Parts: sequence; structure tokens; C-alpha cells
Amino acid sequence: MKQGLYTIAENAPVCANVFRMRLEGDVSAITRPGQFVNIRLEGRFLRRPISVYDWDDSSFTIIYKILGGGTEQMSSFAPGKELDILTGLGNGFSADGAGEAPLLLGGGVGTPPLYALAKELISRGLSVTAVLGFNTREDVFGEKEFSELGVRTIIATADGSCGVRGFVTDAMEGLEYSSFFACGPEPMLRAVFRASKTSGQLSFEERMGCGFGACMGCTCKTITGYKRICRDGPVLRKEEIAWDD
Repeated sequence: MKQGLYTIAENAPVCANVFRMRLEGDVSAITRPGQFVNIRLEGRFLRRPISVYDWDDSSFTIIYKILGGGTEQMSSFAPGKELDILTGLGNGFSADGAGEAPLLLGGGVGTPPLYALAKELISRGLSVTAVLGFNTREDVFGEKEFSELGVRTIIATADGSCGVRGFVTDAMEGLEYSSFFACGPEPMLRAVFRASKTSGQLSFEERMGCGFGACMGCTCKTITGYKRICRDGPVLRKEEIAWDD
């Protein structure tokens, strides 16, 4: 984990209430797809945890949705503004053992952390399929970017206005895959857990206090006890998760 000041280079909408922000600064702590950053906002007690979409040698990019006062505040920031950010947080995805045909499953703003993972999997010569789920056509983003990587990209919308009608689990039916990687709201992860035919990794979206494991406010039940989503996760393996139901 590193704390530093980062300069906004870009902050623009990509679709309804969803923004892409690119920040310039020290990215040395960002090493794996699925990690997140924690952003300090003026007048807010808690930082905002946001997954990393992509990064290069001098900047990183996040994609976030306006869900409350904090993210609405972020959407108003202009290029040139500096932000105090903790980087390199969380245990990200591991591409090892993905097999020849991994499947990526993203639900809404659970899609962004899968992009850097897709880049890594493609660089290994694997045949990657992504199913990206949204509520309506107006919410869809990322299809072009994933496709340009060489990923077979399938869109699912709950209302059927774009791609497959239904949820990501509906689009999973009939697909052959060697492993899966999923990120999205908990109901989606539960459904993927039950529908999946292979081992996999799930990235949890959770409200966090500190973001680095000190407050114990974001725990998840596993077969070996409770784990902290911010420090032991947000990525957990399918085989270690114990659902309360």
C-alpha cells in the first residue's frame, strides 16, 4: 500500500451515471488486476474504494458509478485537481491455473476490474470469453474495449434491450470454459457460484471503513473462518466461500 497525491488527467462520462477517471502519479504499488484504490474526498469521513480498471507506467484509470454524494462529488472534478489516494490495496485476481478458455463475468460496475485481467489472459495466449451484465442498453459500457483486446464479448441485459435477455447466468448457459472470474453485486456472485461448472475466483463489492484491514468492518464468511474483503480479498476462490443460506 502507498499513499500519494495523484493528478486527474481525465474525468468524463462513459454512459448514464458512469464515469472514467485517469490519474497520473506513482503506480508502483498497483501490481495485479482486481486491486483497488481508496480516495480521500474533502468533507467526507471515509475514503471511497474504487477498483482499478487499467494502468501503465505513469497513470491508472478507474471507472465509477454515481451512487451517492461521494461519487457525485467525484464526477464534478476537473482535470488538474489533485487527490490523496491509497493505492495497491487488496488481493487481486491470479491468472495462474486459468486454463485454456477462461470466462469473465461482470455485473455493472463490477466489470472494470476484469479489463486488466482480460489483458493479462490474452497476453498468455488464452481464449477468453467475457459476459458483461447490465440492466438496460443505456447502462452498457466496455463492449468495444473488451472486443478490441480479442475477447469474445457477450452482453446481457435484464430487460432484453441489448444482447441476451436476463442475467449473466443466463448467458453462461451452453458456454464451455476452463475457469471463471467474476465481479459484481453479491446476489450475482451467489448465482454465479451455483451455476458455475468449474473452479473460479469471485471479487466482492463491499462497504469498507479503512480499506486495509484495520477496522474489521468488511468481513466475509469462509470455510476457514471470517476474512476481510479489503485485505484478504476482494478476490476469493470459489472453494473457500461459505454462504449463509
